[in-house]
Amino acid sequence: MSGPPKRGTASELGNTVEGYLLWQARIAEAEQRARDFVRPMEWLTTSQRTEIESHYVADSLQRARQDLERVAARSLSLRAEYEHRYQQLRRRCLGLTLTVCAVLTTVAIVLSTW
Repeated sequence: MSGPPKRGTASELGNTVEGYLLWQARIAEAEQRARDFVRPMEWLTTSQRTEIESHYVADSLQRARQDLERVAARSLSLRAEYEHRYQQLRRRCLGLTLTVCAVLTTVAIVLSTW
């Protein structure tokens, strides 16, 4: 496995930019949903509308951050699990290869002595 990208690589920069753009899109979406939420509430004053929108956006972003943190933690957990299984598979394949080589060598020695 190649492992995580090294610090300062183009891949890391790309991931950072992508993460930033995705988060900005999430902020814009939360703001639009907040505006849509308060639009039918015509009785609200401008300051009340702004305050409700602000709380709605903050709550949406907090939930989005929690979701992202859960996904990231699960991703790390799966990565560790898959790396462990990959190491087990490599050991099994190496053991099988060595066993086959030993058997073939033994057969060749036995056949050569006849």
